[in-house]
Amino acid sequence: MQTGLRVSELIALDVGDVTLDPEAQAHLRCRGKGRKDRATPLRSDSVAALRRWLRESGADAPGRPVFESNRRDRFSRDGIERIVRKHARTAAQACPSLDEKRVSPHTLRHTAAMELLRNGVSCTVIALCLGHESAETTQVYLHADMEIKKRTMDQTRPTDVPEGVYTPDDEILAFLRSL
Repeated sequence: MQTGLRVSELIALDVGDVTLDPEAQAHLRCRGKGRKDRATPLRSDSVAALRRWLRESGADAPGRPVFESNRRDRFSRDGIERIVRKHARTAAQACPSLDEKRVSPHTLRHTAAMELLRNGVSCTVIALCLGHESAETTQVYLHADMEIKKRTMDQTRPTDVPEGVYTPDDEILAFLRSL
């Protein structure tokens, strides 16, 4: 989901924590680390998916879990991890490089943060969305994305220098080796 919730936050969600009314700005409320409450807005595609899920699952009472296991109780952390692994294996059929990666629920949280970052959202706002204690915690995402670094560097490129990656010629390489 686009919210970047922690697994513990996801499995603790009750139906009453979800507001899908467009008049009230669709969002969900969760309690994160340090027992801090936060509200996370929902995109229209997430609203549509949650509406379908709640209708099909019959979860309509405010105190009921949003996501229930087949035994009608809350999902466990292990249950969520199994679901993510299962779907990662399915996705690997179309994208074989996923077989070489460890995809976990935290990977999905990280992906939500990176998507925000790639779309120009500041680290401070991302920290608020993810429930980080400080924006410094979110800085790790900046270090992880070479594409963002490249775009930033391209913006600072002098106008008389052609775009691209510099490759030294053999003469310069020989000089550098001699140092």
